[in-house]
Order: sequence, then C-alpha cells, then structure tokens
Amino acid sequence: MTDSTPNLRELNKRRTREAISHAATRLFIDRGFERTTIAEVAAAAGVAKMTVTNHFPRKEDLLLDLHEQIVARHARAVADRAPGESALAALRRACLAEIDRHDAAIGFSGEAFARTIAESPALTARLRELHEQSETALAIALTEAAHVPPGDFECRVAAGLLAAVPRAVSTEVFRRTLAGEDHGAIAAAVRPSAARAFDRLEGALGDFAIRADGADGADGAESSTATEEAREVME
Repeated sequence: MTDSTPNLRELNKRRTREAISHAATRLFIDRGFERTTIAEVAAAAGVAKMTVTNHFPRKEDLLLDLHEQIVARHARAVADRAPGESALAALRRACLAEIDRHDAAIGFSGEAFARTIAESPALTARLRELHEQSETALAIALTEAAHVPPGDFECRVAAGLLAAVPRAVSTEVFRRTLAGEDHGAIAAAVRPSAARAFDRLEGALGDFAIRADGADGADGAESSTATEEAREVME
C-alpha cells in the first residue's frame, strides 16, 4: 500500500459519511429539512446518532455536504494559478470549467434538491454563509498571491469583486433549476453571462496577483496554505 492509497479505516469513514449524507438527503427531500430529526437520519443510515453528529456537526451540512469544497474552491484556484496567470484569469477559468462540467459546487443539482433548500430558511442561510466564507478564504489567498500583509484592504475588495461572479452564477443556476430547466440548457444560458462578467473586471484586476513566470516549488505550498486557511475560515 502506497502513501497515496487511503487505508481501510479512511475508506470506511468516507463510505459512512456518504451513506449518512445520502440518507439525510432523501429524508429532507421527502419530509422537509426542519421536519426531519438527526435521530431519523441516523436510523435511515443504520448508524448511531452520535456517528451522524461526529461526521456532520451542523445539520445543514448533511445536505450541503460539499461545504468544504464550496468554501475552498476560489482560494485553491488562485493558489494553483499557472505562471503568468492572474488571479482573475484563474478564477475565470475555474468558474467556466465548473459550468461546463455542471459542478454541484456552483449550484447544479436536481429540482427537488434545490426546492428543499429554497423552502428552508436554515439551509438558505447556511448557503449564504458558505458563500461569505468562500469570499473570506479568497481574500486570504489573494494576500498570499500579492505578497501583502493579511487583511490587506485591496485584497478584500478584489475578493468581493471576483467572488461576485461565481456567486451570481450559483444564484442563476439555482433559479433556473427551480424553474425545471435541465443542466445543459442552464449551462448554455449562464456561461456567456459569466464570461462577460469576468471580461468587465479585466480593466480593474487583469494585472492583479499575476504569478511570476518560472515559479518554483512555491505552488504546492501556496495551495496547501490556501486549503488550510479555508478550513480555518469554516471553524
């Protein structure tokens, strides 16, 4: 077994987590989020109630189980940008790729799933919180990319502008999903709008946080730092 191969314990942990999330999703869709208890989720998944809360300390994340990916994805895109690529270009590329592959992290889901969120104030608030945390994580990543002190004002402004595009995409994907449109039609409708929105930011941020050509081993360290900082934002 190599270091990159998950051990049996980790595989079982992942399977348990997935089983819990799938059971919760079915119950939330059938009964509604607020009317479903953690005990009912545990029974449906065939695990103890404590097992559910160990994997998902927040009830909302039983449905929004991609919360870590949602929070970290913008920061990771900036940290992993190519030599000569700006933060804007990296975010543009990542967002358009998410649209092309109908990524759940940007809002692609089934109509019943989207309606479950829309009908729950708690889930709606949690999704809004995740977008805010994603913007905060992006601001932190931009300070790393621009080599400026933490909390830099310009980086916070840049993060707000950059994060606004994928957030607007998510809102539109969500709206069209509730209207019953299929993924292909949604992607075809929102992709040009997203591309134009990023183009409009080019004049302000096109030369911001460009990775130097021939960047050395800092790429991996910067990406790892961005991931760790995104986790800290969620805690």
